Amino acid sequence: MRSVPGDKKKTGGPAEELVNPEFTEGLLRWNRQSNSRQMPWKGEKDIYRIWLSEIILQQTRVEQGLKYYQNFISRFPDIHTLARAPEDEVYKYWEGLGYYSRCRNLIATARYISNELDGKFPSDYDSILKLKGVGPYTAAAIASFAYNLPHAVLDGNVFRVLSRITGNDTPIDSAQGKKIFTELAMQLVPEGKAGIYNQAIMDFGATICKPVPVCASCFYSMSCIAYQSGRQELLPVKEKTIKQKSRWMHYFLLEHNSELLIRKRGGRDIWKDLHEFLLIETPGVIAGKELAEIFEKQFGFLPVIHSKAELRQKLTHQQIHFFLYRISVREKIDVPGFTWVNTRDLEQYAFPKSLQQYLLDQQI
Repeated sequence: MRSVPGDKKKTGGPAEELVNPEFTEGLLRWNRQSNSRQMPWKGEKDIYRIWLSEIILQQTRVEQGLKYYQNFISRFPDIHTLARAPEDEVYKYWEGLGYYSRCRNLIATARYISNELDGKFPSDYDSILKLKGVGPYTAAAIASFAYNLPHAVLDGNVFRVLSRITGNDTPIDSAQGKKIFTELAMQLVPEGKAGIYNQAIMDFGATICKPVPVCASCFYSMSCIAYQSGRQELLPVKEKTIKQKSRWMHYFLLEHNSELLIRKRGGRDIWKDLHEFLLIETPGVIAGKELAEIFEKQFGFLPVIHSKAELRQKLTHQQIHFFLYRISVREKIDVPGFTWVNTRDLEQYAFPKSLQQYLLDQQI
């Protein structure tokens, strides 16, 4: 059944009851005539570059990911070069991009494809989906862009477009919503044009059907149920809210002549495989005297702090409060897991974004 202006809002139901078949034709026409969004990977057929761009763009804005993509392509032009690169160097190129599990998966997948598959990427959706760090969205993107396979891409832009044109207020992060919009998205993919269509609808969501939409420039506004009912800024709906926890991390930069004490962060916490300084994490704000006592118990001496800085970094689920203290020591102390590194060599090591910014600001 075709949706028409004036329909009462939809709240679920079979996807075929929600789709206007004219949307796909209009979208492809808009893409040919009006879509001016430029990105270096658009139209790319080299699956290595497609895969790399899709991994970088997971949880990342295009504007932020662009320079990383260009730097990676320049330094690691093919899968074999990336697979052979030292792990720490790859992390350094990823530094500041966040969600570092993506980098771990990138390295693991590169080595698997280079060593086990002789550099040849899988060529079907199910095999692509089995690669580390590749979920349904990324697999659909790679399959459609590289091989024009009929798989619909569903990112935040696409969910927003589909929710609005159908007037469907089923939460997009619910099981029912994912099922409904996935079915709808698949029905809209035109035969033989999956790659072009997927890129077009993502571009449309990024430039026209934005969170604050530009409805005056939309080819579909006269048929868009959300626009006709004045609900375009109320859709899409999400049922879940992200809960954030706060953390207080006290970093001590121990300096001896031109050397700093650092280590590679392990465990399964944030920033795994990045580098950091001596750390004391507290459950909340703490007095300086109490912090000094904790430091003495852990490291055997009272710190003489020369300077202190406070920073904040907001992650998806965490608000990090950084306190950074610079301490000069007369002799090098031995701390298990830590290494003394000359400051001129620090640029070889990847640090969390806020620590890296502090090093740059302090010209260390």
